[in-house]
Amino acid sequence: MRRAFLTAEWRNLAMLNYVVDPALLMPFVPKGTVLDTWHGRTYVSLVGFMFVDTRVLGVPIPFHRTFEEVNLRFYVRRTVDGEVRRAVTFLRELVPRRAIAFVAQLGYNEPYTALPMRHEVAPGSVTYEWMLRDRWCGLRVETTGAPRAIEPGSEEEFITEHYWGYTRQRDGSTVEYQVVHPSWIVSAVSRSAVIGDLTELYGDAFAARLCEPPHSAFLADGSAISVSLPKRLTSDEL
Repeated sequence: MRRAFLTAEWRNLAMLNYVVDPALLMPFVPKGTVLDTWHGRTYVSLVGFMFVDTRVLGVPIPFHRTFEEVNLRFYVRRTVDGEVRRAVTFLRELVPRRAIAFVAQLGYNEPYTALPMRHEVAPGSVTYEWMLRDRWCGLRVETTGAPRAIEPGSEEEFITEHYWGYTRQRDGSTVEYQVVHPSWIVSAVSRSAVIGDLTELYGDAFAARLCEPPHSAFLADGSAISVSLPKRLTSDEL
């Protein structure tokens, strides 16, 4: 693990997963990576979760330790000296405070947007919402059955166990960072919903897909996590 830039807990991760045409994602694939697939399927995931006890370089930031995030992400990979680094790339990340978005944009050039947000965690259901133009939008999942460990080789493992991140930079280069966390416990989802108009945030093509039923959905319990300092890849590495 490289030196940690951010440590926190990610909790109550509601994950809605959609199969999409790879052509939809090709313009967003960071240089030096390729799309990652599971059983020939290309996924995007709409993920809502809580940041808890957030620290930057080991220092807790007052009033910014616990907050919601909702992100839209897809999956890429990169091979380094025979090691396959399975990774996520973000299309949009929503947080409730401008300072959080500013730090993420400054350090990683991640596509963060600050909007008013709220959440509700109740027995059997989790909801994450954001306000855009005076209207609440969001996602909700309802769970069923007992939580269980993720099975090796499963779709849940593919979605949750990408331990690297890659971000396209304005000059066309790529930033790489590492994410560390244990395997999570997941609960099946009996019902899910995406609420509100998503076109302004995600564009017509993504919004249309996200308003359809997901291919799969589940709720992960989460854990402590660590995100390394970013590394800009050199031309020789790309």
